[in-house]
Amino acid sequence: MPSADEHHSDGSRLRLAPGAHVAEGDIQFEFVSSSGPGGQNVNKRATKARLRVAIDAIDMPHGARARLRRLAGSLVNDADELVIAADEERSQKRNRDAALGRLRTLVAKAMVRPTPRKKTKPSRGAIERRLKAKRERSQTKARRRNKPGAGDG
Repeated sequence: MPSADEHHSDGSRLRLAPGAHVAEGDIQFEFVSSSGPGGQNVNKRATKARLRVAIDAIDMPHGARARLRRLAGSLVNDADELVIAADEERSQKRNRDAALGRLRTLVAKAMVRPTPRKKTKPSRGAIERRLKAKRERSQTKARRRNKPGAGDG
């Protein structure tokens, strides 16, 4: 049973991250045969959980939705649905919880707005040090070229 902070006040919305919710009816689970651990258990029971949710059904800021699509990569199908599978555990419930946990992690990452890059320029001292080093290196190489008899071998 989900904890109290996972639900919105109306009880039908699942909290994925601060500022991101989805209606419980928009998340579909299907359970299929697993290839994970469990011995004979995997031959008898469909324990692999496959979570499917339309990205547009997730209530989140527009920019975060675009980041979610980028972060999810190949987990997004042609119908713009996010498909997450979990088959590490031996029970349906634990695999269902693992898939939901991955969805929450992905949405939480997408909600973080990247800090914009601030353009900087090197200090005057840094420019002077670089030019001085270039001059010294150039002079060292020039001295090697001007040695009389060099390369007569």
